[in-house]
Order: sequence, then C-alpha cells, then structure tokens
Amino acid sequence: MKPAIRKIALERMEILINIAISNARTNPELSQRQAQLARRISTRHNIRMPYDLRIVFCKKCKSFIAPGINSKIRLGRTSVKAIRISCNLCGHTYRKIISQKHS
Repeated sequence: MKPAIRKIALERMEILINIAISNARTNPELSQRQAQLARRISTRHNIRMPYDLRIVFCKKCKSFIAPGINSKIRLGRTSVKAIRISCNLCGHTYRKIISQKHS
C-alpha cells in the first residue's frame, strides 16, 4: 500500500472521530455514523487504528462511546490502579490499567 494513501486514511479517521466526539451530545445518530465511517476506512485500507482513536469504541458491541455521554468512566479502587469504562449501550465494563511509575 502506498504511504500517501495510508497517511490520508489516518488523517480522515482522526477527523471523523474528533467530529463524532464533538457531535455526540447534540446529535448521537450522526456521531455513531461518523465513528462507523472511520472504522470502515481502517478495515477497508487494512490500517490498524491508533490507540487514541480505538479507545472510543466499545470492545464488546463495537459502537462509538463518547466519554460521559453514553459511557461511564470510574477510577478503580483496587490495589491495581485502573480506569473502568462502562458502555451504556450494551452494559459491558472494561478496564484500562494505569502504569505505576517508580522513581
């Protein structure tokens, strides 16, 4: 695959996700559609979505979840520091572990 096509596809995915996040509160259907378009671009061009774009999708139902709008974000209260993200659409909860930096 040509690097130029890959670069354009990554730029378009970023633009679509950013617009979807900004539209999530006012027009949720449009934001879902924009996020699905970004996901389709990545599958069509066989490009792995960057981590910061991937985290806005539910791991179970694959739908777009905007933080605080159609998902709950909580800090874990265990010995392992983690962020718990709950999808309000399917109810699935998953964790993002926060690395502990020792100095």
